[in-house]
Amino acid sequence: MKINRVEIFDIHCPKRPPWNPVFIRIHTDEGISGVGEAGLAYDLGHSAAAHMIKEIAEAMLIGFNPMNTELLWSRMLRESFWGLGGGPVLYAAMSAIDTALWDIKGKVFGVPVYQLLGGKTNGKLRTYASQLQFDWDKEITKLTHPEQYAEAALKAVADGYDAVKVDPIVYDSDGSSSFDRTKLFTKPQMRLFGDRLRAIRTAVGPDVDIIFESHSLMGAASAIQMGELVEEVGCMMYEEPVNYLNSAVHKKVAENVRVPIAGGERLYHRWDVRPYFEDQSIDVLQPDVGLCGGFTETKKVCDYADVYDIRIQAHVCGGPVATAASLHLETAIPNFLIHEHHTYAIKDWNRELCIQDPQPVNGFFEVSEEPGIGIELNDEVVYRSPHMEVK
Repeated sequence: MKINRVEIFDIHCPKRPPWNPVFIRIHTDEGISGVGEAGLAYDLGHSAAAHMIKEIAEAMLIGFNPMNTELLWSRMLRESFWGLGGGPVLYAAMSAIDTALWDIKGKVFGVPVYQLLGGKTNGKLRTYASQLQFDWDKEITKLTHPEQYAEAALKAVADGYDAVKVDPIVYDSDGSSSFDRTKLFTKPQMRLFGDRLRAIRTAVGPDVDIIFESHSLMGAASAIQMGELVEEVGCMMYEEPVNYLNSAVHKKVAENVRVPIAGGERLYHRWDVRPYFEDQSIDVLQPDVGLCGGFTETKKVCDYADVYDIRIQAHVCGGPVATAASLHLETAIPNFLIHEHHTYAIKDWNRELCIQDPQPVNGFFEVSEEPGIGIELNDEVVYRSPHMEVK
């Protein structure tokens, strides 16, 4: 079996212009194809990832045996030159390619990918409603008032979720965004952010888990300051309190906050996660299959995490292919904690991108039993967007 054609889709969603999932479909001379997704659907980098996929496809994929996933991963790591330093664009491309190859491999053997990863360790996957600051509804809305946060949480609970995630610090009282929270918070800021979080807790009661999302906006001092609120509300975990540019900063926060620290969506391989494992500054790792090297590397990272008693919640903020791939990983690993379902994933402009529409039922997901990862692109929709082909 040889790869003979590669399609790359840089998706444009007219209803949500900032949303650009990047899909790949790899074809073989035996008529079997596989799909993957790069983990750069939001903010900057999607078109760079699409063109990086094209460059790798031209250099390494055509004529290659898709079953040799380990060999190709090593080649992409070393022969790309930049893989030995890396970054989100290259690893997003590597991840999309690797995921598509595993999809092919599952179809060749006639089994779902999770069977190739070790079989079903977890049946029903507990799932949380993610990013309530955008509301939990058909449209994206910037929430500002505490009562709006409470209403969004109640919508998620009504849909069957018993865990929610929110970033209560990214929006100021007037709805303007702030991507720098490294300064110490003022009393009015602490009151506003605290009122938002307390409103959610009051609305959902004591038994619904709340995950405090921070998007790495804070510095060590402000993250520790905010940690008092995280502890007060009894959050399940404190996600990305600081950035990954200096692992010692994570350690400082972890030592001063008595809530499990989560993070890892911007860590791309086993070498990236090593310092956080060794100093125990991350309790819940959140690798993205679309950024952490696809199944080939992400499974290794999850096994590595298990050595340190670190739980796994795959980061999922992408199209339906990203959701499908994450479910196979989480079904197979023994240290799975909970699955992320982003508010974007319930929107029609995201759900229409694939023929299948993976959605949880009453707050729980079950993985597809179809061969491969169990999802196919909706050609009627994806061909409307910019796309490239390599032969």
